This record gives sequence, C-alpha cells and structure tokens, in this order.
Amino acid sequence: MDEALLRALTPTVIGILVRRGADFAAAEDAVQDALVEAVRVWPDDPPRDPQGWLVTAAWRKFLDAARADASRRHREARVEGEPPPGPGEAVDDTLQLYFLCAHPSLTPASAVALTLRAVGGLTTRQIARAYLVPEATMAQRISRAKRTVSGVRLDQPGDVATVLRVLYLVFNEGYSGDVDLAGEAIRLTRELAARIDHEEVAGLLALMLLHHARRAARTGPDGRLVPLAEQDRGRWDTRLIAEGVDVLQAALARDRLGEFQAQAAIAALHADAPTVEETDWVQIVEWYDELVGLTGSPVARLNRAVAVGEADGPRAGLAALAALDPALPRHAAVAAYLHERDGDPVTAARLYAEAARSAPSLGERDHLTRQAARLNARLRG
Repeated sequence: MDEALLRALTPTVIGILVRRGADFAAAEDAVQDALVEAVRVWPDDPPRDPQGWLVTAAWRKFLDAARADASRRHREARVEGEPPPGPGEAVDDTLQLYFLCAHPSLTPASAVALTLRAVGGLTTRQIARAYLVPEATMAQRISRAKRTVSGVRLDQPGDVATVLRVLYLVFNEGYSGDVDLAGEAIRLTRELAARIDHEEVAGLLALMLLHHARRAARTGPDGRLVPLAEQDRGRWDTRLIAEGVDVLQAALARDRLGEFQAQAAIAALHADAPTVEETDWVQIVEWYDELVGLTGSPVARLNRAVAVGEADGPRAGLAALAALDPALPRHAAVAAYLHERDGDPVTAARLYAEAARSAPSLGERDHLTRQAARLNARLRG
C-alpha cells in the first residue's frame, strides 16, 4: 500500500468530482470514503490505474450519498449517469485547493485542518492525534470549515501569502503522534512549488529545509531541548542544508525579496557556520533589518535584539530590547540571556524563572527552569 501515492492523488480526485457537479464538502467526504476503501482493497488487488480507481470509487460514494439525501435529489437527476472508469479530465486542481483550504474566511486552525485533509490526504483521526485533540472535536472543526468554503468556486483566484502562512503553521507544529507534521508541511510545500513559480514559495521551502536539517540535534538523549548554540552540528543534515541553500539562492536571484526568503537567509547563515563562534552575526543583523522592514514584526525585532547582542555586545542587544514591549512572548528569556552575557547573573536568574512561567511548551519551560537553577546554584556557591 503506497500511502504517499494516496495522499498525492487526493486533491486531484477532489477537483475532478467538483467539476463533475459535486460541491466541495460532498466531494471531500466521498474521496475520504474512497481512500478508506482503497486501504482495504489495494493490498490484495492493486489497481493498474490508481487515480482512475479513486475517481470511480469516489464518484460512486458521492452518488450513494446524493441518493440517500432527499434534499439533493434535484442534483441526482443531473449527475445520475456514472462516467466510465478512468482519471477523468486532465486538469490539475491541486493549486486551487490550496487556495480554497487557506480561504481568508477561515480561522488559522480551521485552514490548517482543512489543508491537511483535502490537500494532504490525512484522515480526521490522524489530524486529531497530531494536534492532541479528540477526533470528534477535529471532525467538527473540519465540517465547519467545509461549510464555510462550500460556495467558493475552484476557479476563483487565491492568495499565495495566506497559503504560505497556513503551511508554515503546519510546519511549526513539528512532530507529534503518528504524523510528522513538519515532514508533511515540506511535502505539501514541494507540491506547491512544483505548481506555482513564486519566489516566496521557494523561500518558504528553503526555510523549512534549513530548519528541518537541525531536527536531530534539537533534543538530547533525555528529550531535553538543546539550544542552537549548544547543538552538535555534526548531526545536522548536510543534504537538506545544501538543498535549502540552492533553493534560496535561486529565489534571491529573482530580486523580489519577501519575508520567507529573509528568514531562510538567516537560517542559511546559521547553517553555514562550522561553530557558533564563527557565525556571521553582522550579516544576520542585516537580514533581520530587511525582515523588520518587510513585516514590522515584533518577533523579528526581538530576534534582531539577540543578533545585535552577538554582533555588537550584550549592552547593544539590551538597548535594542528596551524599545520592545516586555509583554512580548519570550521577551524575558531574551533579556535573561543578554543580562547573563553582560555579567549580571542575579537579574538573569530572575528573568529565566519569569520566562519559564510563561513558556509556550514544556520543553522550553524545562530548559528555562534549568537555566535559572544553574545561575542560582552558581550564586549560592
């Protein structure tokens, strides 16, 4: 059973059903039912034409559902004749499904869930497990999302920036349960890059590859978070780094800079340094200046303060940090790090403990708590 093939075919089959007369919600349900049947049947009886098999099976599922629903009998009259088995029209709707699933009317959580189902081909159970929520909760979220976009035509223009934000949200969830969301996000972004010639799509793909290359080094044998400066760089995936740099260079050569290209450039500079001491912090600050100019993001300004602290000394970093809102997430953690580098362990220990109390994840909270304990032990000794 080629699960990757099933996932890759899902958006194409949904698009074929929609163009045959099914609305998006009904088409997506029918394709999910066909995928379940494929998992049951294909191991013993693999089809010669997988896409044609899925189209035929999904169309039958759709017709069965239409016949069972009295309110849809007018549609049944239109679509009663079943098309012959086969892949159907040679039109690729995958790109439009990306846009549909990232529709501006959807919340980010709903857009992510719908993208993983309709474009990624994941089941509701898989998505629920990945996000650590009950399956019923995820099913309701997906149903609401499908109802929201049910009247949107597949031929309407979409917003690439919204699609990229949704894919980046998927990537940042990383890995949990039996679904590798970071890997899935990379797969979907590769698919998108193959369908649209856009420098920011390439920028996002490069960013994902460069971050993912460090995955094996991000946690220690005991599961503890390992900061970038302490990671074993010999465990970084040089193949992914090389690919990410190549993709980024091709995007930058087009001279239409966007935020994902700028972020990828920063990640590439980190990846290029053999040791943390050899990191080109001056150039990283310059890229953060570009990123802040593009987005005005407080998070980018916060990260820039760290880079300034490395390039020009901790006091310069603290001066850059002073211009930012202390309520900003991770502000206290950055302040703690810069105060420690500036030779003020008392303030740093207090700020590490403060940052731990508001940490967004257990791993980060554990790391910050240990940093506070380390400094407090030194002060007592």
